[in-house]
Amino acid sequence: MTTEARAPSTTVGARVLRFFKVLGPGLITGAADDDPSGISTYSVAGAATGFSMLWLTWISTPMMAVIQGMCARISMVTGRGLAEVIRKRLPLSLAYPLAIIVIVANTFNLGADIGGMAAAAHLVVPLPVDAWVFFFGVALLASQAWLSYGMIARIFKWLTLALFAYVVTAFVVHPAWLQVLVQFAIPKVHLDSGWLSTMVGVLGTTITPYLFFWQSSLMVEEEKEAGRTTVAARRGTDRQSVKDMHTDVNTGMIYSNLVAFFIIVTTAATLGAHGRHDIGTAQEAAEALRPLAGNFASLLFTLGMVGTGMLAVPVLAGSSAYVAAQTFKFREGLGESPARAPRFYGIIAAGIVIGIAMNLLHVNAIRALFWSAILNGVAAVPLIAVIVWLASNKNVMGEWRSSLVARAWGWATFALMGAAAVGMFYFMARGS
Repeated sequence: MTTEARAPSTTVGARVLRFFKVLGPGLITGAADDDPSGISTYSVAGAATGFSMLWLTWISTPMMAVIQGMCARISMVTGRGLAEVIRKRLPLSLAYPLAIIVIVANTFNLGADIGGMAAAAHLVVPLPVDAWVFFFGVALLASQAWLSYGMIARIFKWLTLALFAYVVTAFVVHPAWLQVLVQFAIPKVHLDSGWLSTMVGVLGTTITPYLFFWQSSLMVEEEKEAGRTTVAARRGTDRQSVKDMHTDVNTGMIYSNLVAFFIIVTTAATLGAHGRHDIGTAQEAAEALRPLAGNFASLLFTLGMVGTGMLAVPVLAGSSAYVAAQTFKFREGLGESPARAPRFYGIIAAGIVIGIAMNLLHVNAIRALFWSAILNGVAAVPLIAVIVWLASNKNVMGEWRSSLVARAWGWATFALMGAAAVGMFYFMARGS
């Protein structure tokens, strides 16, 4: 987000106020990462592998921050969304398949998230699940079509507070904190297909493709909101703007991984510790929590699903629309009206309608939440390579190309996710 450079604040209160003012796309993106799919994946990880994957939350934090920061900086420097930059810099034979893969994965994930929200809401208010599916789908579609970008951004920032439910729940269940800290601090890898599949799922739902495009596109939307409506007006940045962006992105990624940490702690300390290793979704986790941790913990876990879904579903639909618009060259933007950008809003509507249909036709999308995270983990690998290459390319970024340290973290992220995916397939083939 480009802002005018300002003199450093002189008081603690002014610095705190400025900190909250610069929070925006990065915070929203980080919170949207903990969608119902992510919550289900972290729940499965805690129930099936105990505390053994907690170390992934600290190692993935700088990896997420670096990749998302690269996506944001690419848009700040070029004035364009990530998908448009990819279309201009890569052969169309590569750009088109990448775009289609992301859109298909987003749509499937969106349907699963709507199903997750509906199932969670049903646990609190026992209306038919199909009724909740229809209600959430229509409400989310209407909000994106009728609200301005500025209003949507403000609502999204408040919805990020829903994730605190999982922080509170972790303290309610009273885990063995010493064991938690040991497993968090000391990385251990288990060489079997089940553990590695779960690891790929956790990484895939944490460092996930739709966030790359959403982060980038929100940076452009912020510029448009500030009156810079042309590419030429948006092109370029300054040190204060880059510093503010990194503050925003780093805060969002820390918040995202902190929530993941507490979800794993909650389910490991309750379900995993009591032999409930076969949890398939977050809804099952919420139900199973009730006899082990009480109604309050179960209720918090459930309501968190609904709150995060209200944030994540529009992000998934919007991400698909931005990717399609930037790749296939038609008018885009949540700041535009449906009349001015009919194909952009058509993609949003199609994604949500397909998501509703998946659930009304009882496609077992909820069960597949975990596997969709694994798919995202595999699909993210080539995209990360493209992002690091673009952010490191002097012809694209000029003086704002990534530093040597950032490039090292970027390629390390590529290597870790690639190795985890290869290891998963290897041990699956061996049947171990």
